[in-house]
Amino acid sequence: MFDFLDSGQYDLLGAFWVTAKLALYSAIGSLIWGTALAAMRVSPVPLMRGFGTTYVNLVRNTPLTVVIVACSFGLNQTLGIKLGGSGFEDIGFRLAILGLIAYTGTFVCEALRSGINTVPPGQAEAARALGLNFVQVLTLVVLPQAFRAAVTPLANVLIALTKNTTVAAAIGAAEAAVLMKEMIENEADALFAVFAVFAFGFIVLTLPTGLFFGWAAKRLAVKR
Repeated sequence: MFDFLDSGQYDLLGAFWVTAKLALYSAIGSLIWGTALAAMRVSPVPLMRGFGTTYVNLVRNTPLTVVIVACSFGLNQTLGIKLGGSGFEDIGFRLAILGLIAYTGTFVCEALRSGINTVPPGQAEAARALGLNFVQVLTLVVLPQAFRAAVTPLANVLIALTKNTTVAAAIGAAEAAVLMKEMIENEADALFAVFAVFAFGFIVLTLPTGLFFGWAAKRLAVKR
């Protein structure tokens, strides 16, 4: 049933390596962008609050495929932006990361905002009474506790991000979904085996993440 794995025709490890890199780079970028969005949403500046709220509500309710394809057509084909890439797959890989960051950052923002809401208001008021400005209160008092409270929601976002990398196939990023499509076309008599292999591959990618963040959530839990 799994004879096609021995033929050497398919670079299965290479495809999942691209998926892992997509997930890793996008996770780092999403964490940074999502934190910035969360700061905007709780900012005392109305313009920043308005931008953060509008961006999150607009992008979060837009299908990820639309965001990814818009990055390809809007940035690359229309504006000629390649993000330093040279070949088609390289450009697609980088644009996919950008699209995943733009989309996933909104979910990171909401996870962090839920963590911020768990911080007692008295702590921020006490910090302001000591003379700290908004940025200092946010970075020194609020966000450290918000991250600890939001470990589990952030884990769910990261696991969803890993599975969402399959959408990058829409713009030619050579990740696991592209190879799966090729294998389905060539191995019509072993479809169950193909699906089983890729399901197992994604379990290998996501299960350790869930176990690690589950342990971290218990370890870093804030006792109120």
